[in-house]
Amino acid sequence: MLINVFRAVFFVIVIAIIVLNLSIPEISGEEGRANFYAIFYVGGAMAIIAFLIDVVTPKKSLNALAGVFFALLVGTLISWVLSPVVPLINVIYYIGLSEIAIKAINWIMTISICYLIITIVMRTKDDVRFVIPYVEFAKQTKGARPLVLDTSAIIDGRIADLYRQKLFDAPLIVPRFVLNELQLISDSADKLKRNRGRRGLDILKDMQSNPVVDITIDESIIPEAEDVKGVDQKLVIFAKNCNGRVVTTDYNLTKVAQVREVDVLNINDMASSLKAIALPGEGMEIRVIKAGEEADQGIGYLDDGTMVVVENGRNKIGKDIQISITSSLQTSAGKMIFGKFEGFAPSPTDNASESTNNAQGSNYTNQNSGSRKRFYKRTST
Repeated sequence: MLINVFRAVFFVIVIAIIVLNLSIPEISGEEGRANFYAIFYVGGAMAIIAFLIDVVTPKKSLNALAGVFFALLVGTLISWVLSPVVPLINVIYYIGLSEIAIKAINWIMTISICYLIITIVMRTKDDVRFVIPYVEFAKQTKGARPLVLDTSAIIDGRIADLYRQKLFDAPLIVPRFVLNELQLISDSADKLKRNRGRRGLDILKDMQSNPVVDITIDESIIPEAEDVKGVDQKLVIFAKNCNGRVVTTDYNLTKVAQVREVDVLNINDMASSLKAIALPGEGMEIRVIKAGEEADQGIGYLDDGTMVVVENGRNKIGKDIQISITSSLQTSAGKMIFGKFEGFAPSPTDNASESTNNAQGSNYTNQNSGSRKRFYKRTST
């Protein structure tokens, strides 16, 4: 990662300055003992303190070169303002530092301050605005605020279609803990959950490979969310931290985000204002998974998790059937389709035998046609 490389370069520069200054003849010997201790201990302490402040600062991702240049400018200015402090302390307390030691300490102080300001800017530039007359280093996002995807929104898949139609131009963000939850679902022992998890991973991979979709996997670690166990709570904290909007199909998560004053986009609420994909009278093929609440109802699911309630389907559990849709219901909690049993879905063997029968019937017709032609010729003769 870029920040780790920068940390390594920082320590190499600090060590090089200390070694070069300690090798000067004026530093060695009894007279230069104060200079030696000042350069070695004070300079090393400054570098270590700057590094510790950087490590304990909340981590956030940023790839903006302008922020680094701005941090260098501010760090150099602060160092220039603080440069008379070391000579003043030397005069007041009679430490006996030479000009070389004072310069070395000032150099290390300048590097430490620049390093500290750069790391702060790299971590907090997405939230903090640095305003200079006619120049503003603002949040680096395309279009609107970023959309933070929930596991249910990824599995649903409709957000990808909406993004491809250019309905949204905001970047999509998938936190690392959401990706981990999606992986756990895909590894579940339950076949239905496993299929949904793999569907979500496939949709996520397609979105990443599509150049039109701006989607990133965020590896940021938020201290406030580390002690929270629930993924929904982590998602709300993450969205609030990055000033984003949560995208989900979960009704409960929608309510929690609204209570926490985090903007949320429920795909089911959007779909409720659009044309339903299942119209009454249309046919559909479904596998009955379990029994319904009523005496004769069977329950099945589409690939996106939509529940299908089938009349007269309780005794068809584990079988593929054909239904005719009677009605559909769209709410914030999800979508439901109601249908009635029309017949069993044809199996692959039935289709193969039907094709064979059709081929045999066609051959039989051709043979009879040829026989009739030969009989007609003999009769004419």
